[in-house]
This record gives sequence, C-alpha cells and structure tokens, in this order.
Amino acid sequence: MADPNDIDDDEDEGSRPGRRRPFGGVMGSAARRRLQSLSFNRIFPNMLTLLALCAGLTAIRYGLNSQWDRAAAALVIAATLDGVDGRIARLLRGTTKFGAELDSLADAVSFGVAPALLMYLWVMHDAGSIGWALCLLHAVCAVLRLARFNTMIGKPDIPAWAHNYFTGVPSPGGAGIAILPLILWLSTEADVFAQPKVAGLFLLMSSILMVSAVPVYSGKHMRLKPHWVVPLMILIGAFAAFLVTDPWATLSVVGVLYLASVPFSAWSFRRRKLRGGQEPPPVKPA
Repeated sequence: MADPNDIDDDEDEGSRPGRRRPFGGVMGSAARRRLQSLSFNRIFPNMLTLLALCAGLTAIRYGLNSQWDRAAAALVIAATLDGVDGRIARLLRGTTKFGAELDSLADAVSFGVAPALLMYLWVMHDAGSIGWALCLLHAVCAVLRLARFNTMIGKPDIPAWAHNYFTGVPSPGGAGIAILPLILWLSTEADVFAQPKVAGLFLLMSSILMVSAVPVYSGKHMRLKPHWVVPLMILIGAFAAFLVTDPWATLSVVGVLYLASVPFSAWSFRRRKLRGGQEPPPVKPA
C-alpha cells in the first residue's frame, strides 16, 4: 500500500487538497499576473540605480589600474544617475519600497566604498594606517547617513519650506567632497592636491558633514518663477559647453562652489527659523 505522504512527480500538486506549489493554484495565478503586469515605469528607475552602482564599481577598477581621470569620471556619472533616478521614479509614479532599498545599497557602494578605495589607491596609502583609517571613516559615515535616512522614512511630513534642506551633506555630495583633491589635481596638476595631508583633510571633512545635522540645500522641491526659466536654461547650456571644453576645471569650480554653499545654506535655514518665530522641525534627510 502506497504511503499517502509520498508525492508522485507526475502528479500535479496544485490539484491535491491542502497542497499547492509556490506558483500553483489561486495564489500562483495571482503571482503570475503581478509579474506579467509589472509596469516599465517601475523598472526603469531601478535600471538607472543599477547603472549608477556599476559606474561606482567601475571607478574602483580604474583606480586599480591608476587611470585616475576615468575613475573620477565614473564617480561623476554615478552621481548624475543617482540624481535623476529618484526624480524619474516620482515623475513616472514608479516609486517602490524595493527601489528605495536598492538605491540606499547602491549609494553605500558608489559613494561610500568607491571614493574611499579610490582615494586610498591614489595618495592615502602613503599615509599608512592613518590614511586607511580616514578612508574607512568616509565609508562608515556614508553608510551611517543612509541608515539614518532609512530609519526616518515614514515619519510625519514636515513644513513645505523645510523640504528644501537636507540634514547634512547627502552621500553623493560627500563623495564629491572626498575626491575634490583628485579633481583639482587633474585640473591643475599641482602637487599640493596630491599630498596625503590635503586629501585626508577633505576625507575628514566629507565624513563629518555627512553625519552632521547641518542643513544643506536640497533643490528637490524648489520652484522657479517664470522669469528665471530662460536664464536657467542659458546657465545649463553654458555649463554643458564648459564641461565638454574643460571638464576637470568645470568640475573643480562646481565642487568648490558646492562646498562653499554649505555655510550659506545653514545661514538660510537659521533665517527661516527666526522668521517663523518657533523651533523648526527636523529637516528632511537625503
């Protein structure tokens, strides 16, 4: 007499009472329908996130081969892709929890691990254990910042004006500050930027700013008045022209201006706080 607990491979388990294959029966049909009806709008932003991750990992590869210009360019591409994937997801209404988690993991690699390894391979290895410790500090602070962001998801909304600020420098900005000496060196070829002391100072600065509570301009929710649209388009065109003509000098100017904007954003936030006459709520993280 056959054992009723044995399963015949030729028999359809989905037809047996109390037994269903993972994708069999009613639940399996629903799962298949969800997979078949997955919108491209939900996939495309995740594709951009994965491309940003690949760019960050490619920067490490170029660093191992001492191709510093290509390594810095790969990180710039990663930061550009990271800046547009979330906006495109909101524009296409394709935001998902999976995409948010994927974005955080990709940022940890592209803007935490990749810049730290790149700077160590470039000049920080000459500083020995201290150089490695500063590189580790940047990677750890980038991960801590992303973890802080994930824990703040779902908290009550804050006033509209506070959406224009990040809490501390976002991880792509922190990566840009960390590799700014490399970009300045590529632009000027001045040996002063290739010193471990200078590079270590920028790594320390990026680490502190990422985990700090300093308000930093966001720009995600800023609205332009109609008469500012044309000047902005001209500015973007000029930036693209300079970027093609002399990319490293252009990126050097952008990096210095971004770093200089941090105290101005803190001053702007404080002014908004005093104007409101009350203690403002926590600003939104990156």
